[in-house]
Amino acid sequence: MPQATYAVKKVNMAEQKKSWKEIPIGGKITEAGNAEQYNTGSWRTFRPEKNKIKCINCLQCWIFCPDSSIKVEDGKMAGFDYEHCKGCGICASICPVKCIDMVKG
Repeated sequence: MPQATYAVKKVNMAEQKKSWKEIPIGGKITEAGNAEQYNTGSWRTFRPEKNKIKCINCLQCWIFCPDSSIKVEDGKMAGFDYEHCKGCGICASICPVKCIDMVKG
């Protein structure tokens, strides 16, 4: 059986390490209001769907949505911003008439 040969490059660890001053701070918001630039809805597993007949437009979903993904027009729930909705289900669980279902997809 032929033996595989692997090229191993030795790297000087001192050359790779950064000082603590060079490492960026994690979770730091450098610009206020920039969440709109990041479309995060593509990785969700479940998405909310509204039953228009059952909805009483109390807007509890809008109040509690952590991603501001509930669209409101003329004081009524108009739908979801699926580009930013992460599918957490808070809107469905907080709804007093259970008009929001979380569906796969």
